[in-house]
Amino acid sequence: MITILSGAGMSAESGIRTFRDNNGLWEDHDVMDVASPQGWANDQALVNRFYNARRAQLKEVKPNLGHLALAKLEAALPTHIITQNVDDLHERAGSKNVLHLHGELTKVRSTGNPQHVVEWSGDLTEKDTCPQGYQLRPHIVWFGEEVPALEAAIPIVSGSDVVIVVGTSMQVYPAASLVGFAPSTAQVFYVDPHPSINHELSLRQNLRIIEDTAANALPALVDSLLS
Repeated sequence: MITILSGAGMSAESGIRTFRDNNGLWEDHDVMDVASPQGWANDQALVNRFYNARRAQLKEVKPNLGHLALAKLEAALPTHIITQNVDDLHERAGSKNVLHLHGELTKVRSTGNPQHVVEWSGDLTEKDTCPQGYQLRPHIVWFGEEVPALEAAIPIVSGSDVVIVVGTSMQVYPAASLVGFAPSTAQVFYVDPHPSINHELSLRQNLRIIEDTAANALPALVDSLLS
């Protein structure tokens, strides 16, 4: 089985700005104002406007060659994608086995019933509620919140023969720790134009680093795996 651990770099190649710029701001907002429970409590309208804009931007971009290559891989071999990205570019490229660690921009959930998660393509306002009357919020894992999908991600990585790490700085935990759960015999490919080797990667004996972008490197890497 092949597992992909993807991050913001893949989305950036499609035109989506990465999580935070060098000045510490995210689309000119302090990250904690728009991506934390405290920010939501302080100003729900601001948080909703922020994610409404991200949702609108998502409609203007499309999957890149890296996304398409991974969909081609999944069509031929057992493949799972575990992504830190909240966009739907993997799915729009054709991938079906996608696990989102940090939530999904195209979904919202009830603040009173976390199990109530629904698709959402338009704007979200403070007037939108679930059937039980609770306010709806972006289905995003914010700073300070648990990562519930991590429990499902670990056994996937643990059963992998090949792991491809792509578009991630490998500095955001707990997601960055996942590669450490791969079997010692697994082949690990790390695709990034500016690779940063964290502790888990430094312990891998079967590690191959490809200093390139996802869109440039993945098509060739996928072809080599398929051959």
